Amino acid sequence: MHILAVGRMRSGPEAELFARYRARLATPLTLTEIPEQNGPPADMHRRENLALRAALPAHAFVVALDLAGHAPDSAAFASQLAAWCARQAPLYFVIGGADGLDAATLARANATLSLGNLTWPHLLARVLLVEQLYRAQTIRQGHPYHRARRPT
Repeated sequence: MHILAVGRMRSGPEAELFARYRARLATPLTLTEIPEQNGPPADMHRRENLALRAALPAHAFVVALDLAGHAPDSAAFASQLAAWCARQAPLYFVIGGADGLDAATLARANATLSLGNLTWPHLLARVLLVEQLYRAQTIRQGHPYHRARRPT
């Protein structure tokens, strides 16, 4: 599995959480970071998305993180992730920069995923995604980490 994201995660609490969940994954997870661009916002957004698309292998199965994407619960995500991993293609999750993904990058995606209706900083989106990847793993293994019931 791969995460392709705009921006560089520096040392700090976000990087520590990302590393903690990444280390728990049974499947190796690579992180490729695309530099944030400078300049006028529209030009910056265009160049970041061009770089993201250029970094994707032609045969990759691409899941774009986007506010308008599908927002499954954790159990449904675990099931969907298993189906994606069963494909004979490398699985790439793509996270845009501050202005998100453009129409061409979304069109390149095979699926879109939303982390909910709240707006998250793109560095925190990485942490949320890797935690859900770990949670999906524990759901498939029957591990008690995930608690589907609501507390009473």
